[in-house]
Amino acid sequence: MIVEKGRVRAPEIGRVWLNSAPLNLRQLRGKVVLIDFWDYTCINCLRTLPYVQGWHQRYSDMGLVVIGIHTPEFTFAQYETNVERGMQEYGLTYPIVIDSNYELWQAFANRYWPAKYIIDKDGYIRFAHFGEGAYAETEAQIQTMLREGNPEAQLPPVMQPIRESDVAGAVCYQPTPELYLGHRRGRLGNEGGFVEDETSNYGFTGELKDQVFYLRGRWHSTAEYVSSVGTEGSIVLRYEAAAVNLVMGAGEDSPIEVEVLQDGLPLTQLQATPDIRISKLTSFLRVHRPRMYALVDNHNFGPHLLELRCKTPGLRAYAFTFTSCVDKSASVAQSGAAR
Repeated sequence: MIVEKGRVRAPEIGRVWLNSAPLNLRQLRGKVVLIDFWDYTCINCLRTLPYVQGWHQRYSDMGLVVIGIHTPEFTFAQYETNVERGMQEYGLTYPIVIDSNYELWQAFANRYWPAKYIIDKDGYIRFAHFGEGAYAETEAQIQTMLREGNPEAQLPPVMQPIRESDVAGAVCYQPTPELYLGHRRGRLGNEGGFVEDETSNYGFTGELKDQVFYLRGRWHSTAEYVSSVGTEGSIVLRYEAAAVNLVMGAGEDSPIEVEVLQDGLPLTQLQATPDIRISKLTSFLRVHRPRMYALVDNHNFGPHLLELRCKTPGLRAYAFTFTSCVDKSASVAQSGAAR
């Protein structure tokens, strides 16, 4: 979204900073500033980070200042130590400001993770993009504003797509929508729904519905998450997507081992993510610190039944997210190989 030049003045920013001394937009006049609202548990944010880091590396010596604004979706993501771990895990070297009280979120009237705003050398917002994608367009806008400050600037070609699913021609389907597991926003399929803010036994029978999740065993429900209490807990859902992620933490008892089954079977090496381990015909992951865990990557879009089994109390499950874009040529090749 292009914003008319000289119309929208960017608000001031900054209290707690990582990777930098505190900055403010007045001292950055004459620079082009890219603002990126993100959360280290948000899959859409994480998929954009390689581009944001790449722009920082390409243009920081040419007048671009990248500032990540970390506005947390969950309570545990408010803590600076957790944000620092996420920042280090994803190799972010540009300045990041902590926005745990949503002050900057509100100052920008922002509503999205991720959200990018480009501020020109005079301190005005000139471009905004919400969600994933538009990487070439965003970089082209960065270059346009850098040239306004230095018409003779020798700028590199726009970055090539980092993932096959970002290439023109990639196919994006409509996946299962994000599923929260806390009772404030969660969609539980069990008959009777949540027993809010209490520990209860859950069970279900019959055909499973789409766009909801199911609990089996003993769980404690909170506004943000469900927590396993017994030694035989399961989370089950039907989904349509190419890949599935789940924000989880381990409470005080960590790490916690979680078995992952798809369509009633352990994951194969092809379906396994870097978080998954396969041993003795079992696929599982170990949940430690609170973050997003990648559960399964099918490399192709389709319907599946996912089940997570946990035999240890203390697992906290917050939200499922799903990805749906696949490389068209890879999809065709896989379909042909399956015949």
